[in-house]
Amino acid sequence: MEKNIQTQEETVMNPNLDSYLDYLKYQKDYSSHTIENYKDDIIEYLRYLQSECIDYKTIEYSDIRFYLMYLKEQKKDINSSIDRKLSSLRGFYKFMANEGIISTNVFSLVSGPKKDKKLPRYFEYNELEELFLVPDLATPLGQRDLLLLEMLYATGVRVGELVHIKVKDIDFGRKNILILGKGNKERYVTYGEYCEEALKRYLHDGYLSLNTTKSEYLFLNNNGGVLTERGVRYILDQLIQKTSIHKSISPHMIRHSFATHLLNEGCDLLTVQKLLGHESIKATQIYTHVTTDRLKEVYYHSFPRAKKGE
Repeated sequence: MEKNIQTQEETVMNPNLDSYLDYLKYQKDYSSHTIENYKDDIIEYLRYLQSECIDYKTIEYSDIRFYLMYLKEQKKDINSSIDRKLSSLRGFYKFMANEGIISTNVFSLVSGPKKDKKLPRYFEYNELEELFLVPDLATPLGQRDLLLLEMLYATGVRVGELVHIKVKDIDFGRKNILILGKGNKERYVTYGEYCEEALKRYLHDGYLSLNTTKSEYLFLNNNGGVLTERGVRYILDQLIQKTSIHKSISPHMIRHSFATHLLNEGCDLLTVQKLLGHESIKATQIYTHVTTDRLKEVYYHSFPRAKKGE
């Protein structure tokens, strides 16, 4: 009889997993969202091993291959999902090897499946303009929501970086914001006139009404508390439902739009890399695929021998 791993109700109790999650939080400074994903991936794996009566400390290479087959054939996970789970497990076993909990890290021998090519989804500029018209500027929350949209698009910051912006981080004269990014690395981002207008309106009006707790953070909820990442996603979902745009929305999709539009307008890749806060240029290069159509359009419009005259 085939075991159903997904419906197991038993809780995986593993002190080594707890130690690893503490390591990610306190030493690696990973976000709570990332840590939760690692935890889910590892628990799913440990439950599978329990169902197969396999000790996670003494697994063999063949055990891992069977697990990957289970993910692919029974769970129907896509390659990128399998690769992410494999990355979570590699980190867990590397940690245990460094701590002397296991003598051999067999995960160092395992390569993941070929990644599915997935281009970033983004908004056309006219779609964003329609979205910017939705917030009601006569209300504090509407002023906040417009600033949220403008700042995400103007700066390309991640949602986790956005919700941690404090008013003191903003240089109003230079129109710069100090951002605390991944791994506690700091960078400055710049905003333009549209974002500046929304920022001034919010700080001089709506922010004063919302900030009942004397918070130092810029984005607040209707109770005066700090707006969360989940709260931002909820706001965006509500806003796009009031448009004619038939696309799902996420903060990262606006970040993708920021990068794509910059490249389409001729910005160089290294500058976009710095603005996005990418450590490696490889993470930024995915946007060059998105702009291929734009390059073709410019080529056929500009190059004299691209096509014969009518």
